Amino acid sequence: MKTYSPGVGDIKREWHIVDATAKTLGRLASQVARLLMGKHKPVYAPHLDTGDYVVVINAAKVRVSGKKAEQKIYYRHSGYPGGLKSPTFKEVFSSHPTRVVEFAVKGMLPHNRLGRAMFKKLRVYPGSEHPHHAQTSFCPPELFAPCHSEGAKRPKNLTQGKLREESRDSSLRSEPTESEGGEVLERKGDNL
Repeated sequence: MKTYSPGVGDIKREWHIVDATAKTLGRLASQVARLLMGKHKPVYAPHLDTGDYVVVINAAKVRVSGKKAEQKIYYRHSGYPGGLKSPTFKEVFSSHPTRVVEFAVKGMLPHNRLGRAMFKKLRVYPGSEHPHHAQTSFCPPELFAPCHSEGAKRPKNLTQGKLREESRDSSLRSEPTESEGGEVLERKGDNL
């Protein structure tokens, strides 16, 4: 049996609407980057852009923990001597709230031409209004469940946990089948 490798024609792209209200910036960015890369799909391949389109709304309501609002610095340089600019999170967030989410997501994507192609599928809006109502909105609830609400525990990766349980259960259930002579012919999952 050959290893399956998806082609460009096998990729089906969906549109995800993500609400950033009261979400922590880093956790939101990692989940959005996962959708942009396509790691939530069974046809994921690291050498292809298998990801979906993501629309982030309410980016102006995202939050950061600790003293990051005053201490986090976004460096950039013009290329000329003395051309270093270093605005803080609070300065960037007050003038361009969408850039904060874009910078965070861009840092979690591959740093090559494939990552730049993935980043083009991201749309960030400061409010709840966006022009993408015609596209199908889809947001898997297990990806964006609130992790740190009062008394709630952080959810595990649901797909890995289910796969482990299924494989453990199937290995316990497989009974050897015996012929008349007493030798083992076949187990479930084994091809003899």
